Amino acid sequence: MRQRKYMFILSALYLSGILHGLAWAAPESKLTEHVVITSQIATEPIPKNWQERSDFGKYFQQAGVKGTFLLYDLKEDRYFVYDAKRANTSFLPASTFKVFNSLVALETGAIADENVVIKWDGIKRELPEWNQDQTLRSAIKYSTVWFYQELARRIGSTRMQRYINLANYGNRDIGGGIDRFWLDGKIRISPKEQIDFLVKLYQNKLPFSKRSLAIVKDIMIREKTDEYVLRGKTGWASSVKPNIGWFVGYLELGDRPFFFAINIDIQKPDDAKARINITKQILSAMNLLPKTKN
Repeated sequence: MRQRKYMFILSALYLSGILHGLAWAAPESKLTEHVVITSQIATEPIPKNWQERSDFGKYFQQAGVKGTFLLYDLKEDRYFVYDAKRANTSFLPASTFKVFNSLVALETGAIADENVVIKWDGIKRELPEWNQDQTLRSAIKYSTVWFYQELARRIGSTRMQRYINLANYGNRDIGGGIDRFWLDGKIRISPKEQIDFLVKLYQNKLPFSKRSLAIVKDIMIREKTDEYVLRGKTGWASSVKPNIGWFVGYLELGDRPFFFAINIDIQKPDDAKARINITKQILSAMNLLPKTKN
């Protein structure tokens, strides 16, 4: 009796397994369809406060370059983006890192203020503006690489890493040499992260004194009128192919700031001017700057 009951249970389990398998079996086409749907669901959509602006693309096409542009309206907490995927992709910061380097140098005493002179080492470099004594103000204006390399060496890896971590800058990896990591090392930052950093700079929410923040904001000014103040820093990563071009900063209209980051491929030297030209064209199209002829 027990044996027959045992055999009945085994048979029931066996049939249950077959039926279970039939219930879950699916034609190959259906399985493929399921995988595709899952893949689409897994693709992260842009946030609700991001607006795709395909119309910005015409400025890139006119300049003959590929890239992304991200604009952030702090008051409305709204982003306007061309190529959202690239806006969230990380790249070498190149000379845009000079903003952060300036903050750390001032905070640590690697340089006392924006007017202290560091003597030119006498080595002739590609840009005539670099071949002279420099201050923090002139060095950020001319994007003088040797000056900022000297500051980074004075700061040292330990202190630089500490502030990178505190500010949560990019991927926080300064591998590649204390005086080269932003040029051809391991640090990476996305256009979105550039804007996050600039917002904290504007709001004085970075781990630096108000004095250091005020000095850096001042030396970042590129244009100042009765209507607006434009702050920014360019960058050109020539150690990667294609070269990467940056222009990041923010525009103040009274007490209302708009933050921007453009990132482009530089295939030839003439492409570099597109960084600023496209930025101004878009800001003008958004009625934030006077109309530009570029």
